[in-house]
Amino acid sequence: MRMDRQSAESRIRELVQTISHHDVMYYVEDSPEVTDREYDRLMSELKALEAEHPDLVLPDSPTQRVSGKALDEFPQVEHKAAMLSLDNCYSPEELKEFDSRVRKWLGDERLDYVVEPKIDGLGIALLYVDGALVRGATRGDGRVGEDVTSNIKTIRSIPLRLRPEGGLRTVEVRGEVYMPSSGLEALNREREAEGEPLFANTRNAAAGSIRQLDPRVAASRPLEAYFYTLSYSEGAMPGTHHGCLDAMKASGLRVSPHTRVFGSMDEVLGHIALWESKRDGLGYDIDGMVVKVDSMAQQQRLGHTAKNPRWAVAYKYPPKQAVTRLLDVVFQVGRTGALTPVAQLEPVEIGGVVVSRATLHNEDEVRRRGIMVGDMVIIERAGEVIPQVVRPVVERRTGEEREVAVPTTCPACGSNAVREEGEAVRRCVNASCPAQVKERLAHFCSRDAMDIEGVGPALIDQLVDKGLVKDASDLYRLGQEDLLTLEGVAEKSARNILEAVEASRRRDFGRVVHALGMRHVGRTTAALLAERFGSMDSLMSATDEDLSKVEGIGQVVAEAVRDFMADEGNRALLGRLREAGVSMEGAKRVEGPLSGKTFLFTGEMKSMSRSEASALVESLGGRVGSSVTKGIDYVVAGQDPGSKLEKARKMNKAVLDEDAFLGLVGRR
Repeated sequence: MRMDRQSAESRIRELVQTISHHDVMYYVEDSPEVTDREYDRLMSELKALEAEHPDLVLPDSPTQRVSGKALDEFPQVEHKAAMLSLDNCYSPEELKEFDSRVRKWLGDERLDYVVEPKIDGLGIALLYVDGALVRGATRGDGRVGEDVTSNIKTIRSIPLRLRPEGGLRTVEVRGEVYMPSSGLEALNREREAEGEPLFANTRNAAAGSIRQLDPRVAASRPLEAYFYTLSYSEGAMPGTHHGCLDAMKASGLRVSPHTRVFGSMDEVLGHIALWESKRDGLGYDIDGMVVKVDSMAQQQRLGHTAKNPRWAVAYKYPPKQAVTRLLDVVFQVGRTGALTPVAQLEPVEIGGVVVSRATLHNEDEVRRRGIMVGDMVIIERAGEVIPQVVRPVVERRTGEEREVAVPTTCPACGSNAVREEGEAVRRCVNASCPAQVKERLAHFCSRDAMDIEGVGPALIDQLVDKGLVKDASDLYRLGQEDLLTLEGVAEKSARNILEAVEASRRRDFGRVVHALGMRHVGRTTAALLAERFGSMDSLMSATDEDLSKVEGIGQVVAEAVRDFMADEGNRALLGRLREAGVSMEGAKRVEGPLSGKTFLFTGEMKSMSRSEASALVESLGGRVGSSVTKGIDYVVAGQDPGSKLEKARKMNKAVLDEDAFLGLVGRR
C-alpha cells in the first residue's frame, strides 16, 4: 500500500536517523545492535520510499553516499584553519628536548600530554555546518586543499550528520583516511587479476582512491578514517584536547582507541615503546606516535612557527630495513650535468613497498660506505619513503664482488665528466648534453617554476629526441602541427599544451628566475632575487657585492648567479626568452580601476593577443591568473576557449566575452 506524502516524509526521517545510528555503531563503535539482515531490510525500505518520493530524499540520507557525476578535476578550497605539519623527532632524547622547551615556556604549570598513533594515510579536513557534512578536503599546501567531498562521503565510517549528543554543530575536524592492510591485499589481488598496476602501500592506495574523479571508484575501495583534531568551532570548544576527542567521538566521529593521556614524559616514552613492538598487529600502518600538549589554553600560549605547532611533535619510529643484492650501479645525469650514482637492486619489499632502485648520492659516498657491485646490502626507506643503501653486509661477501666503476665520460652523450676541486660530484661538461637538456626543460616546466601543465618528462623526451626543442625558448615556438607529430598527442591535448605555454609567458618574475635552474637557487632564493633586483637586466648586471647584500644569500649562491649570468649561452637564452614574451620584470604595483580584481584569459581574442590583454589589465591595477581558482573574479573567453571556461561556469565565475571585456576596460 502506497504511503501518503506526510507519512512517507516522517518515515524517511525516522529511517535515516535509525540507519545512521546503526552505521555509527557498526563502523565507529564496532558494536552492532542489529543483524545484517535487519539492517538490509531498513535500507531497502528507505530506498523504496525515496524512489516513490524523490523530492523527499534528504542530503544526509545513507543512500546518498555515492552521488554526483564524475569530475574533470577537483576544485580548490581554503581550510577554516591552516593545516600545519608536525615537527619530527626520532629518539627519546629529542622528545625530552621537546618536553624541556614546552616546560620552559609554560613554567611550573601542570602539564599533561595526549599520545595517539600517527596513522600513515591521507590527511583530510571535514567541514560540518549545523551538524551536516558539507565539505571534505585534502591537506594540499596546508592552506588550500582539493574538494573531495563526493569521495569522502563514500567512506561509511564518516558520518554524514553529527550526533547531537556530542555538542558539535558547525566545526572543522581533521583526520586521516587510510586503507587497512587486509583491504590493500584484497584490492591488489583484484588489480593483479585485471592486469592493473598494484598499489605499493596503504598510504598510496588511500591517496589514490580519494583522488579518483569518479566517486564510484572511491566507493569500491575499502577505506577507513580516524579523526584527531577539532580545528575550528563556531561554538565553545572543550578546554582539553582529549575533551575535544571525547566530543568528536560522542558526535559519531571515529577516534583512535589507543589514545592516552599522561602526566609525565617517562609515561609517554613507555607508551611509545609499547606500540613500536605492537604496531604490526594493528591491521593498518602507523609510522610513529603524536605527542600533544593536552590543555587548549596552553596550546594557544605556545602558538606555532610558520610551519609547525610548538605544542605537538611526531615521534617517528625507525625506518624499516631489508637486505638484498646490489646488481649494478648506474650514473644518471641531472640538469646541472651532475652524475649521480643509483643502485640497481634485486627487488625487495620494505614496509609494503617493492624497492628495486636506491640513491647512492655521490661517488664519495660509494667509497665511504665501501659498497661493491654484487654485495648484499642493507636498504632502508628514509622517512619511510626514499630508499637508500645503508651499508654492505661484508661478512656475506664471496670474493666475486667488484668495485663500482666511476665514469670519466658522460653516459648520456660521451663527453668528458670532470670533477672540479672542492666538488663532491662529477659533471658532464657538455651543456648541450641531451640528458641535461631534458632535465632542465623538466625543471623549467615544473609546477614550482613556469607551471606548464601537460609538458612532462615523456613529452619532453619526444620533443628533444625529434629535434623540436633544444632549450626552453623553443617551447614558445611550437605550433599545433609540431605537437601532433608526437605520440599520444591529439588535437585537444595539443591545444591545452599551447594554452599552458601561452599562459606561462606572464608568470611571476620570481618563477622565471627559479625556472632558469641556476645552481643553489631554489624557489625561495629566486623570490628573494626577484624582489631585490626587480628585472632580469638588473640581475644580469649585479656584482658579487650586490648579490651578497641580499638577506639569505651567501658567497656560494652569489658566485653561482654571477657565473650563470656571465655565460654567453645563458645570456643568449635569456634574450630568446625575452623575445618570446616571457616576463623579465617584476610586477609593478599599479592602482587603478581594476585594483583588487583578478582576470583569467582563455581562448583566442580578435582585437589583441592574450599577452596584450594581460598587460592592459595589469596597467589598470588588476591581476592575471593562470588557472580557474577561488581567487579569479572574471574569466574572459575568446574563440575556442577550452576546458577552463567549463570549469569557470561550474564554479559560478563571471564570464565575459571579448566585447564585454573591452567595455569593462574602456576600449569600446
